Order: sequence, then C-alpha cells, then structure tokens
Amino acid sequence: MIDYKLHIEEFLNYCKYHKNLSDKTIRFYRIDLDQYSALSDVLNRQSIWEYIEHLNRRYKPKTVKRKIATLKAFTHYLLIQDLIEYSPFDKIEITIKEPLLLPKTIPLDTIDRLYLYLYSQIELASTDYQKKCAVRNTAVLELLFATGARIAEICTLKKDDVDMIGGKIKFYGKGSKERIIPIENKSVIGILVRYCDLFQNEIADCGYFFVNKLRKRLTEQSVREMLQVSCTNCGISLHITPHMFRHSFATYLLEEDVDIRYIQQMLGHSSITTTQIYTHVASSKQKEILKTKHPRNKLHI
Repeated sequence: MIDYKLHIEEFLNYCKYHKNLSDKTIRFYRIDLDQYSALSDVLNRQSIWEYIEHLNRRYKPKTVKRKIATLKAFTHYLLIQDLIEYSPFDKIEITIKEPLLLPKTIPLDTIDRLYLYLYSQIELASTDYQKKCAVRNTAVLELLFATGARIAEICTLKKDDVDMIGGKIKFYGKGSKERIIPIENKSVIGILVRYCDLFQNEIADCGYFFVNKLRKRLTEQSVREMLQVSCTNCGISLHITPHMFRHSFATYLLEEDVDIRYIQQMLGHSSITTTQIYTHVASSKQKEILKTKHPRNKLHI
C-alpha cells in the first residue's frame, strides 16, 4: 500500500499546470486533502467510509459533496498514474441529498433604484477622486447585471478582455473556460467607456481592467463592501450580494422566454442541469401570474 500523502503535492501541481484549475480550486483541494490526511494514514474503502460519516456529522451537504469530490479526483489521479491498482471508491454508494435552494433574485425596481443612486453619485461628486470611484463602482455593478458574470470573473478581467469597439467582454470561467458576452445596452457601454477614459493610466500599469486606489486589481471583497454601502445609502433593506445579479440575469431572461441553452452558454455552465435550477424560479413566477393575472379571478361567481 502506497503512502498517499507523498503524492498530494504532485496532484496539486498536476491540477494547476496540466488541468489549469484556478488558484481558488487548488486552495480548496489542499484544505480538503489536508483534512483527510489528519484523520487517516491510509487511503482505502474503510477509511473513506469513516471519512464520509465524519463529514456528514459536521458539515452541510454541499460542503460534504465538495470534499468527497476532491478525494475522488485525487484517487483518480493516483489511478491514472498507476500508483494504485483500483479506486477505493469502487462499491461505495454515496447519495447526498441537498435541499433545493432556489436562487435569490433582485426585484427589477430595486435594481433600478440602485442604479439611479449610483449615477447620481457621479453627478454629485465634488472631487476628481470621488468621481472616478463613482464611475468605477457604477461600471462594475452595471457589468454584473449586463453579463451575468461571476464577481471573480469580473474582478480578474484583463484590459485585453474588454473590447470597447466591438462591445464584447471575454470571460474565463471555472476551469479557465472562455466565453464571450456582447454588451448591447447603450448605458452599459457608455459607463464602461467613461471608466476607461478616467482609468486608462491605472489600467495600463496594473494590467487588470478594474483597478483600486492602490493601482492593483479590484478585489471581490471590495465589490461586496461597495455594494452593501451603496444599498444602505439609497435605503435598500434587502441584503444583496454580487451573485444575486447573476441569478437575476438568468431568471429574467428565462421569464422572457429565452431558450435555456442560450442562458447556459452565457452563464458558462458545463451542464444544462446546473442552469435548470432557474426553471424552478420561473415556476414560482407562474404561480404569481396565475394568482394575480388570470381572468377567472375577475368572474364574480
């Protein structure tokens, strides 16, 4: 039996340099494998069985599935490298049911209220610095809803990923999968052009498209904080996260009868099964429509 711990670093390097997985994924892989290593010195069916029981006692189903998936990926690597003869996951039946959590969307009137506030801050800015920050913040939040992109994808945009002339944004999603999203709204194009004009020197120095005051790339946490402050200042009580713009993008397109396969491509989902969660949201919308709009409700019988 091999000492599997000797091959963890090799596996992480394989994931980084051969599979081109993101630093975030590599970090989670390391955490998960370190956790398993702390619990067991062997990698066999019995130890995995006990590990799954341990996880189910401590974590939510989504986290358990991720940690098991990490261990599966590692054992698959050992298998293809001929370091083990068979997968210890063979004949282990794993069924982890996650509760169906419908994606949370932002009401359109709330988005409208937020954007009115953001644009007003540009006009009310009393210094060049305030104006630059206001334009950048507006551009970031406009792009979130216009493209349905993940916040990490927007924060890691490079200057060459944004084609202002063609009105296209190139995103690199999970697994570095590339997709191009056109920008067809004049207001969104306008604020991006204005941002580029104000930040052209910072963008050139940094290399990333969205830049902070230290002339480094804007971080995901900075966007979350900026969004929360903006919502508080304009009186929005709903807790809004950057990812809710992605959910809203998909849900509202689906409600406009856009084919789910197009939405899948725009979101960068590998499987349409992932995108189909939004059909559940659309179903709840149907209930509201029938309750409030059906002509039978106008009959007094």
